Amino acid sequence: MHLLANNRAPVGRASRAALVQVVVVAVTNMPVRVTSPGPGQRIGLHPPVSLPLLRESFPAGRRAWRSFRHASSEFFNRRIQAVSPSTPPQTGAADSRTLYSVPIVIINLAQRAHDHNWELDPIVRSLLDTDFYKLLMLQFIWKHFPSTTVTFSLRNRGADLRFPISPDDVRAQLDQIRDRRFHKSELIWLAGNTFYGRRGIFEPGFLEWLDHGFRLCDYRLSIDNGQFLLGFHGLWTEATLWEIYALSTISELQTRAALKHLSEFELDILYARAKTRLWNKMAQLRGVPGLRVSDFGTRRRHSFLWQEYVVRAMADTLGPGFTGTSNAYLAYKHDLEAIGTNAHEIPMALAALAHNEEELRQSQYRVLELWQQSYHGELLILLPDTFGTTQFFRSAPDWVADWTGQRADSKDPFVAGEEYIAWLRQRGRDPEKKLFIASDSLDVDDILQLHATFAGRIQPGASPADFQSAADFLAAGKWLPEPRIRFSAGWGTLLTNDFRDCNPQGHGFDPPRLVCKLQDAEGRPAVKLSDNFDKALGPPGEIERYRRVFGLEGISRRPVRT
Repeated sequence: MHLLANNRAPVGRASRAALVQVVVVAVTNMPVRVTSPGPGQRIGLHPPVSLPLLRESFPAGRRAWRSFRHASSEFFNRRIQAVSPSTPPQTGAADSRTLYSVPIVIINLAQRAHDHNWELDPIVRSLLDTDFYKLLMLQFIWKHFPSTTVTFSLRNRGADLRFPISPDDVRAQLDQIRDRRFHKSELIWLAGNTFYGRRGIFEPGFLEWLDHGFRLCDYRLSIDNGQFLLGFHGLWTEATLWEIYALSTISELQTRAALKHLSEFELDILYARAKTRLWNKMAQLRGVPGLRVSDFGTRRRHSFLWQEYVVRAMADTLGPGFTGTSNAYLAYKHDLEAIGTNAHEIPMALAALAHNEEELRQSQYRVLELWQQSYHGELLILLPDTFGTTQFFRSAPDWVADWTGQRADSKDPFVAGEEYIAWLRQRGRDPEKKLFIASDSLDVDDILQLHATFAGRIQPGASPADFQSAADFLAAGKWLPEPRIRFSAGWGTLLTNDFRDCNPQGHGFDPPRLVCKLQDAEGRPAVKLSDNFDKALGPPGEIERYRRVFGLEGISRRPVRT
């Protein structure tokens, strides 16, 4: 596209060319070069960009496109005109020159939030927009439990589920998710991409089923005394993926409802403050030796667009210190490593299906046997806290110590890491060859202190709290890069939804405390004890029965932040 600029405009030709480039790149995300014209000449964009593409790419819709054309016409002294792409720019004038060969990418988050005027702006844009471990678990369920029926239900760790959102908005979003199918290009990515150094993790038969046999079960949504009651009942293969879709949908609808109360200027302030907070966190992490941190923030994110913005910022700022994202769609779209293995759902289901107390006790290890058979000795990360980490390690068969590592999700991560190291030594394994992943409500200070504790050796006179940036790790006599165990951090809600105190109106935007968990399997209640009394899930009578079977050793009470 060539834009014809009147040479009587009240700005310089270079400024007009720069403005055109910034606008075009911002709305199309296409790298362009702009040729600044001489008097009466055209501003040239290379490669050509058609006017319809520019109009359809405009992020705020047709209303904002018309406003842009009007404003641009005023800026160019009443005239902006599309010329055929085949018409070459005239570059022969003495003052013609090329400006800006480097792409400029601008995402105006405030404008995107302010100008929602589509009939439906989908929150979940792809069935890959879920945690990667859900796809790995779906294949496991498809292989071993294809006819098992389950129920999932939404629960708020806060007081209730009263949200300022319309049930009709929830239904509209859930309906469009339920009707989605996997795209061919997504299935090709799952089939051909390398995950954790191995190609072919997803079997051809499973991918064929995803293409032709997969569907999501229906949902049940009702309101009781102002509270949302949302559940999913059906085959386990048809219900499991609803967990992340439901959480991210409710979370973003809550965000949108809060955004409606802000003016465009207040939205600018909100996102400026959130970006500043994000930058300050990344600045603390940048340059930390041996850092390994990944995005675990899909389920309770501020919005899809914000999570995407955060993931790209992390990759650009931290480089190899940012190891990837749990969001399969963002990994697919941006060529990032997809992170994740398994979750509490599977041991909860197998425990619910147990016929006696001995089967119940052994179910937590039966899961591991089936998992390593399914993935041929790969993806071997323990999640031992479903019924309590301490009892899990005490009774674990010796082969469990051969697994690659452990993820700590409810115990104090400092305590959990030390417990895992001690257990490995007791079982005759070298902790330095194992992996410890912390993922429970982490924020930047937690990540730095855990990295100091496990990824090296803190020297006498220093403590974990003394490590606040790369400079502290590089200071002489303070820390040695001698790993006690390989450490990695999974950064969740406080990475992708930390808008606390960012609202210029002074309230709102605290991250939600939602969970969507397995409620029953084949009609039998499911239970999670956790290493934290306040994170236990299930009917009270069943929780007490499980505690009699598994014990209370190592379980404590800690504040639940997210």
